[in-house]
Amino acid sequence: MPPLTGFSDNPLLTRDDLIKATLALIEPLLPYFSPAKGRIRVPTTTGTHFDEVAAQFEGFARPLWAVGALLSGCSSIADAELRKRVMDVTQPWIDGVVSGTDPQHTDYWGAVDQMDQRMVEAEIFSYALLAAPEQFFEALSKEQKANVTSWLKSMNGKQMPPTNWRWFRVFSNLALIKVCGEPLHHVSKELEADLDILDTFYIGHGWSADGPWQTVDQAAAEQDLAESTGRRDAIGIGRQADYYSGSFAIQFSQLLYSKYANDIDAQRCEKYRQRAREFGMDFWRYFDAEGSAIPFGRSLTYRFACGGYFAALAFAGVPDVPEPLSSLGAIKGFLLRHLRWWATNSDDIFNVDGTLNIGWLYPNMYMAEDYNSQQSVYWCLKSLIVVALSADSAFWTAQESPYPRQAQTVVIVSAPQQILCNAPQGNHHFMLTPGQFVAWPMKANQAKYCKFAYSSAFGFSVPTGPLLQQISPDNQLLISRDGAESWATKWKCEPVKFRTISVASSAGISIALPTAQVKWYPWSDRAVSVDTVLIPPNERWPDWHVRIHRIKALKHVPSVHIVEGGFAIHSRQRKNLMHLSVGGLMPESLIGSVETAISNDDSTVVASFDGASGILTQIKSFFPFVLRSSALRADANTNLVRPRTVIPASSIDMRTGLREGHEIYVISSIFAISTRANGGHQPTGPTLKQKWDDAPVIDLDNLGKYLK
Repeated sequence: MPPLTGFSDNPLLTRDDLIKATLALIEPLLPYFSPAKGRIRVPTTTGTHFDEVAAQFEGFARPLWAVGALLSGCSSIADAELRKRVMDVTQPWIDGVVSGTDPQHTDYWGAVDQMDQRMVEAEIFSYALLAAPEQFFEALSKEQKANVTSWLKSMNGKQMPPTNWRWFRVFSNLALIKVCGEPLHHVSKELEADLDILDTFYIGHGWSADGPWQTVDQAAAEQDLAESTGRRDAIGIGRQADYYSGSFAIQFSQLLYSKYANDIDAQRCEKYRQRAREFGMDFWRYFDAEGSAIPFGRSLTYRFACGGYFAALAFAGVPDVPEPLSSLGAIKGFLLRHLRWWATNSDDIFNVDGTLNIGWLYPNMYMAEDYNSQQSVYWCLKSLIVVALSADSAFWTAQESPYPRQAQTVVIVSAPQQILCNAPQGNHHFMLTPGQFVAWPMKANQAKYCKFAYSSAFGFSVPTGPLLQQISPDNQLLISRDGAESWATKWKCEPVKFRTISVASSAGISIALPTAQVKWYPWSDRAVSVDTVLIPPNERWPDWHVRIHRIKALKHVPSVHIVEGGFAIHSRQRKNLMHLSVGGLMPESLIGSVETAISNDDSTVVASFDGASGILTQIKSFFPFVLRSSALRADANTNLVRPRTVIPASSIDMRTGLREGHEIYVISSIFAISTRANGGHQPTGPTLKQKWDDAPVIDLDNLGKYLK
């Protein structure tokens, strides 16, 4: 899978650079148009839960994020050859609108039905109409215009889920009003109803959940229902605030709405601009100094759509944005660094024909959703809508600003219930996330939302099956009560409690450190409860975070087996591509130069050219247990970043189990240093052995200091 010329080798500094990158991304799709240009099918067979016509319509529609933006800004392209190339490449999409909206044509997209995938693509088509009405609507015949209008109207009156999907109908109605000439009062009832539902997702500080955010009362009602029916498979309400809250959907759509609807909904548009200002004060922390985003949540095959918020912020021209996004140069820096990171790391994200594959840093169907067709991946083009801004716009004439210096390297982001960590002394950019979960059927949902930590450098792993190595339990605590035949891990949980503890700094000064605590139940019968406290890195131990688990039996459990994992890390030697050696750390060993795995009864550290990952586990228990540690060889292709990984893991066996009311404390100190985060680790200061030997000191006799 070669890199893509025009994107992978692109400096991505100027508007012309981004135009060329955009063309490079969509040109490989041209051979796969249907004869009348109304559909696209990339010739890699994958299935989705929706029909094949919708999947091929998706192939046509997703590139419209780029096509609409290119056509909108085409007249200001100074380079005549480049301008002609834009017109030539985008023409098939202009032609395809005619055939795709014609009910009598074989390329017809199909009328929108209840809960239909076509609803998703309708937003992109509507954006193209709003961005380039001359090409996509005004140039059409009367009959063709009527077809476009009729197709958009088929969105109304249909059942939709209470999620970001409501934006799709909002934009369809906006295009009907602004482009197709539909009177506002004809669609205002549906428009207002959808916007009102979307506004109920707001959870504060600029953030919206992707749907309702479960309350304590709703959780109690679900538990009562399960106990009364004896079934626990009903679809419930989750707590989900991921990239759909920002770049993939809600913030992005709010910003576009504020640009296109200000004349008909000024008050709401200003509310959305204010939310975007507040959101940016947190969101920038999800990107490291090199532009790498923390992979978290679903739909990660959309890749550089993670930067879409920055593109939409610039495109919408939102004024008075707080630091660190207070200048267009700063916004430009975050967007372009992210795109450059993807260009630099794009060796394995393209098929041999130049089309994008499904995956994160390499092809990976284990992480894919059941709604990911081969065409879905072009949602990533959201981050390129800034090509619509003219060459002389304030955005493109602004000088790109560097990544901001951080006054705080560990910060609670309260709305999504996460702690963002990026200490320069440790060179590891990651987040602790104790409280989110998805309550509807989604592949690998516990891996995508419920792990304790997610890293921009080490990614995370998804399961391939029920066995331990198939589960790939990086940053998870697994518990078994049937002799390790099956495993349970954190899914639904109680609300997160943030508090502050005091920790001594390297100078002996007491410093305040945020922590997060959450209660969860491995099994729905609540035979066992787990209280978990997450303690982030600090100045004294910048390479470590700590997890304390109080595991209490609420019923008698005959046997208990526990496994906890650290960060998954690349498990092959650089020169010979063989497995890592088993050995020791020399005093002079430098991070990135040693390739080995070392295990003792209570600890394991793995070092490769990606950095180092380790776990050190302590147990407080009045009952017999056996503690072991090892480098768990995860199934191939489970990790999003590397196809071959090992996970430093500790296992605790309690063959006599836990009697009702009894408890055990598992304290794991998690070690991780990246050679690649923030532009690369600087080989200065303590050696790897010194850092590993200097583990956090936990007061086992006073665990109440951490757990409340």
